Amino acid sequence: MEVAKPIIRKIDDTPESLKIFEEDLCSCSDENVQEIITSYPTVYIHNWKESDEYEVYIGESNNVIQRTRQHYETGLYNANSWQNRIIGKSAALYIIGHEHFNKSMTLDVENRLMHYMLSVPKVRKVHNLRGNPQNHYYPMEELDRIFSKIWRGLRKDNKDLFPTESMIHDSAIFKASPLHKLTKEQLQARDKIIERVKMALSIGAAGQLIFVEGEAGTGKTVLNSSTFYEICCLAEENGLDDLRCNLIINHDEQITVYEQIAEKLGLTDKYGEVVSKPTRFINTHSPNNPVDIAFVDEAHLLWTQGKQSYRGDNQLQDIIERARVTVVMFDENQILTTEQFWESQILDKYREEAKKNKNYIVLKNQLRMHAGKEMLNWIDGFTKRKEILPLPKPTIDYSIRIFSSPEKLDEEICKLADKEESSLSRLIATYDWEYNAKTDPTERLSKYWEVLINGWHKPWNRELESELSPKQKRYNKKLAWAEQKQTIGEVGSTFTIQGFDLNYAGVILGPSVKYKDGRIVFDPDSSCNTKAVRKRTLSDGTKKKFGEELLRHEVRVLMTRGVNGLFIYACDEELRKALLAAVE
Repeated sequence: MEVAKPIIRKIDDTPESLKIFEEDLCSCSDENVQEIITSYPTVYIHNWKESDEYEVYIGESNNVIQRTRQHYETGLYNANSWQNRIIGKSAALYIIGHEHFNKSMTLDVENRLMHYMLSVPKVRKVHNLRGNPQNHYYPMEELDRIFSKIWRGLRKDNKDLFPTESMIHDSAIFKASPLHKLTKEQLQARDKIIERVKMALSIGAAGQLIFVEGEAGTGKTVLNSSTFYEICCLAEENGLDDLRCNLIINHDEQITVYEQIAEKLGLTDKYGEVVSKPTRFINTHSPNNPVDIAFVDEAHLLWTQGKQSYRGDNQLQDIIERARVTVVMFDENQILTTEQFWESQILDKYREEAKKNKNYIVLKNQLRMHAGKEMLNWIDGFTKRKEILPLPKPTIDYSIRIFSSPEKLDEEICKLADKEESSLSRLIATYDWEYNAKTDPTERLSKYWEVLINGWHKPWNRELESELSPKQKRYNKKLAWAEQKQTIGEVGSTFTIQGFDLNYAGVILGPSVKYKDGRIVFDPDSSCNTKAVRKRTLSDGTKKKFGEELLRHEVRVLMTRGVNGLFIYACDEELRKALLAAVE
């Protein structure tokens, strides 16, 4: 059934304009509009512009006129408030009503607007604390349709402030945002983490470890950011301004995303540097003065041996020693390099410690990929059991397709990337072709480091940056690799795509992935990923290679990026034949 059109009114964000708006409502000939704005709950958006960027405050109220007057009064008497920032600025106020709005729905619309606005490139800051997402209410089933109509209505007025919904959904900030409505599994995990953190801090405990385990796409990143932000909000509400909470990220692409989230939510202004890489955190904090809580996303990427500016033996242990409570998100199947490799007895020690203290949590539900059990089992069979199962039939939400040439795969991905709803589709490949970012371009045999298959070739990730204008380079600093427009002309790797989503992932399996005697073979000798195939010195002093296992992880990371589909081309002829036969 079609839902009614929302009522959206825009006025200048001043007391004078509010008074005129109230008078116009009283004399409004449309009694329906008058009743919905004055008698129903409404949602509102304050927004003002500074240096070509916006700041916003989103709220909901049973009496929007009275509530807005209160905001103006707060601005007059509190120079540090967001309300004060709109005085004298070119500010606007959107007031939104709907005939099906009730308290629960307006809270959900408010929360989703905050989530969306946080993800808008032109928005510098969202001044709310946190939303209050609702569970079940009538008519909850109409929320998506009503919200889309609201967003489209707002977009008609200002396309910079309200970009397309598909653009919002594809942004890396949206996907890592702490404002996601959590699943029941995630909510239970978040509540348990907060409970354990409160207990540890109340008794003055130190060196506590909370270990959260889950495979790719089970919602670890959202759980991590949501719990981190919830604790920051609880601290502010309870006057705990001295609580020290840090978010640690060991991924160059992701740290930019988290830094933007912290900046937009005002955490950087309040607490200073709250997001850092592991080595920086370790080097700038002391075990003698530990922070209260350290959250570690993608903890499987932490180093377990010294490297570059890190001179220790185990980054996780060093972080634990510098925090009263350490919360880690871990996926053993995403360990990609020898310096990240965990010896089983050392990893089990941390797991068992967390289990003993009732601090061990497992996430099981797949949230990223819209794939059914058969599809997920096919990927598990390939990456874990080294077998090729018959290809499941495609569904409306997800498909796996096999291609006979890289040209055809490239062509299909480019077609999808041209469509608004699947614009975040990219080619990604195993690291089986040379790449060295530090090499002088004049010393190369060709203009770019490239993925080269027979006569087909395409530059590796980051190769086309040199051709961009300074303005475009500055803009791209805020975007993940796949969000940048020029990357449709490149091939991504695990170094740029790990931890991120694509609409469709076009995976090129290079020469390191073979098929022999009915089994998949991961061949380190055919890989250019020296970080995965070189020897690793173990704790007992012996040296050992783990290339086959790490290359298997590499393929799994690539195959689990696509939300709506996985498209594959294999360089190895026997593997290609076996995959094409699996279609039959």
